Amino acid sequence: MSTPESHTNVPHRALITVSIMLATVMQVLDTTIANVALPTMTGDLGASQDTINWVLTSYIVAAAIMTPVTGWLSDRVGRRELFLISIVGFTITSMLCGLAWNLEAMVFFRLVQGVFGAAIVPLSQTILLDINPRERQGSAMAIWGAGIMVGPIIGPTLGGWLTETANWRWVFFINLPVGILAFLGSAAYLPKFPLRRRSLDFFGFAMLSLGVGALQLMLDRGAEVDWFSSMEIWIELGLAITGFWVFVVHIATGEHTFMDKALFADWNFVICLLFIFIVGVILLSGLALLPPMLGNLFNHSTTLTGIVMAPRGVGTMISMLLVGRLVRIVDPRALVLTGLLLTAWSLQMMTNFTPQMNDTPVIVSGIVQGLGLGLVFVPLSTLAFSTLDARFRGDATSLFTLVRNVGSSIGISVVSVLLTRNIQINHSELSAGLTPYNPNLAAALPKAITGDPATLSQLDQLVNQQSAMISYVNDFKLMMIVTLCAVPLVFLLRRSSAPRSAGAPAAAHMD
Repeated sequence: MSTPESHTNVPHRALITVSIMLATVMQVLDTTIANVALPTMTGDLGASQDTINWVLTSYIVAAAIMTPVTGWLSDRVGRRELFLISIVGFTITSMLCGLAWNLEAMVFFRLVQGVFGAAIVPLSQTILLDINPRERQGSAMAIWGAGIMVGPIIGPTLGGWLTETANWRWVFFINLPVGILAFLGSAAYLPKFPLRRRSLDFFGFAMLSLGVGALQLMLDRGAEVDWFSSMEIWIELGLAITGFWVFVVHIATGEHTFMDKALFADWNFVICLLFIFIVGVILLSGLALLPPMLGNLFNHSTTLTGIVMAPRGVGTMISMLLVGRLVRIVDPRALVLTGLLLTAWSLQMMTNFTPQMNDTPVIVSGIVQGLGLGLVFVPLSTLAFSTLDARFRGDATSLFTLVRNVGSSIGISVVSVLLTRNIQINHSELSAGLTPYNPNLAAALPKAITGDPATLSQLDQLVNQQSAMISYVNDFKLMMIVTLCAVPLVFLLRRSSAPRSAGAPAAAHMD
């Protein structure tokens, strides 16, 4: 039986899934595919090295601000209608980005693209949960998770290949055929969902938007303006704290607020939000660290870097295929625990990276990490909504996506800052021992003592290489510690014992 919030007996479920996943992968790819094209865009758009980053910042901030309002918009406009509008808008603005004639036009088109793209991921998750009965939701989340997790992995590689073989504009033009197919399939097969008329809490939305927007700006701009030595970062930090604080107080004390308090009364959902934040940190932080490491320390091209990192995506796909079936017969909490331990193990492997190694350790650790993250992501996505009233799914999936994206932004910023600072510290410490009075240096490189320029240059390269490698290893170690700190949260999760209906109480069921 279908509930007022669900359509579990819809025909063409497979075609609907393919259509919405095409749109999802298209949107997720665009969060990373443009990164590698930025250097070639700079000259064509008349931008500087500093201003070109607004191509990324405008998209990230717009998507972050619009993500939380997806639930309200889908209730007012309709999930089917909003999803179709989002696909059309995203595809058209992708084409406009490819046609951009200067930086101002590109930043504007990217901003609008972020506005349309914000709803695609949370809506795709909501629709998959709605059209599948409870026993099939694990498999549905496996398919959804594969698109969410593999997209960022292949994005930089695809973007680099398109930029090298064609032109950076094809990074955006490639969305046209995908968008058309996604729209046609969704328009043909998506069922209509009932509307829920509810007014928008403008104050709550404004405060959350202020907090999210200021935080994203701070994280994205921090490295460019040297973080807290800049007044801009202090202002953005103050605005972020103010926005989040007022939003929390408003939700806790207000009536008819932007997000229903019942969302946060569901213990499973709250714990899963903490989990997905950590998954966001680990998933994209590793993706942010590996390409520069492979490029700068191992002299890999963009294409070779993509090939070396591809097995990580293969590991994720294998994990998704397995967990979609396992989640029906194995306690999801056991799968999450296994996934966390595998992820921590892979990060421990990465702490043993050296400049002298070949690509095998990167490939092996990538496969293990892909398997681990896949085992965490799917059961987590299933558990998060297993005890939640179905009428809250629109807001819940929006919040789930927002928290994951914020985790990714914070994770990337933290590891990038630590990497830069640690490289400077390690370089200073390693250089301190390289004096004419060091007998080991005199024995190993006697020409360095006499001031031979070629030898000194070689020595400086070695110091740079070692200080960078130590810094990367320190970041991997920090990520491993964060992963292990998440393990106790597994024992706080509850597994629902019965399907929830739209009218069921919001309290969580315990085993």
